[in-house]
Amino acid sequence: MAYSERELLARIVQCEAGGEGQQGMMAVASVVMNRVNVPEGEYARISQGGSIRNIIYQQGQFDCVREQLYGKYNSQNIYNMNPTDIHYYIADWAIAGNRLNEIGECLWYLNPFKPTCDNTFPRNGSGSFHTRLGDHCFYRPTAKYKDT
Repeated sequence: MAYSERELLARIVQCEAGGEGQQGMMAVASVVMNRVNVPEGEYARISQGGSIRNIIYQQGQFDCVREQLYGKYNSQNIYNMNPTDIHYYIADWAIAGNRLNEIGECLWYLNPFKPTCDNTFPRNGSGSFHTRLGDHCFYRPTAKYKDT
């Protein structure tokens, strides 16, 4: 059985930011929905007019969608998640058009596993550092993003 888009968003929120508290989970939901709704560039083409499913399942984007990482089974994946009321609340909140103000129009986040965030991400320079929230660095699109 295929998951609904609400279920997918709740699962990705739990998997990607379950240990980051409510604000961290809202930040992840904001980034996913920013990608769904961005009017240009790579994510606009991937979302095909608003598909959360297409964004979450885009190859290489979220470790939590991968059943294998570095050649080993990834037990921390969306298929093993059991979302609770808070995860569904955040999914509903984001689907309704809400965004965490601190995240703005950010399209990327990553945990750098170090105390500082790089100035650009991804490697192609299409994102610039915006803010750090918990363990994650968030990046907003640069002018280069339009050409992705």
